Amino acid sequence: MLKERAKSWRHVFKLDPNRVLSDRALERICQSDTDAIIIGGTDGITFDNTWELLTRVRRYPVECVQEISKKSAVVPGFDGYLIPTVLNSGSTHWIVGAHHEAVKIYGSMIPWEDVMVLGYVVLNPESKVARVTKSRFPLDKDDVTAYARMAEYLFGLPVLYVEYSGTFGDPDIVRAARKGLAGTRLFYGGGIHSEESARTMAKIADTVVVGNLVYYNVDAAVQTVKWVKETDLDVDVKSDKGKGGHRAS
Repeated sequence: MLKERAKSWRHVFKLDPNRVLSDRALERICQSDTDAIIIGGTDGITFDNTWELLTRVRRYPVECVQEISKKSAVVPGFDGYLIPTVLNSGSTHWIVGAHHEAVKIYGSMIPWEDVMVLGYVVLNPESKVARVTKSRFPLDKDDVTAYARMAEYLFGLPVLYVEYSGTFGDPDIVRAARKGLAGTRLFYGGGIHSEESARTMAKIADTVVVGNLVYYNVDAAVQTVKWVKETDLDVDVKSDKGKGGHRAS
């Protein structure tokens, strides 16, 4: 099952089908010892450009999953499918609406064992994803901890994704997300551009997602795999683990 496999992901690259990436750069990314490749994006995503990128990645023995943002761009042949739900969206469409539409059409064909829901908390108000999903701001540490607890204890989500989308986030806010989790896995994405930024978030998050860096400094992007995997989670980061919480299945 995808949820079980994702528990071993420490480092992930996220590739956008609507952006240009050379064959040499893609080869280096896919052979970098990353744990998985996520293919997905916010705009300009089509069946054709998603299929093309999947076909290129399939030359390499790396797990490749699709993050679905548009039901018309769902492509068969991925190792799994990630379904985002934006917890701080101001529109029910991005919490449950789009999901209902897709399941109504494709429900009988969905390989449920290879589907995983990501509970997003979007934290960069200037980002495309924030504008598209009408995300609510501002959020303080208590807000983020509450969203984390909702993700785990109310909705039973396997992943909480703290998304800064192109901007390096506030480590204290990411720690606040960690505080609310016992078993749900914490993903972090946004602004990883250096050894310091990679190691800082690797101390807090279970999985670090690297995206934009791939497109302007592939050398540094490849290095993030080493930086993240060499860094241990900070045992001093307090969380709900051990306070009656459960491990997510």
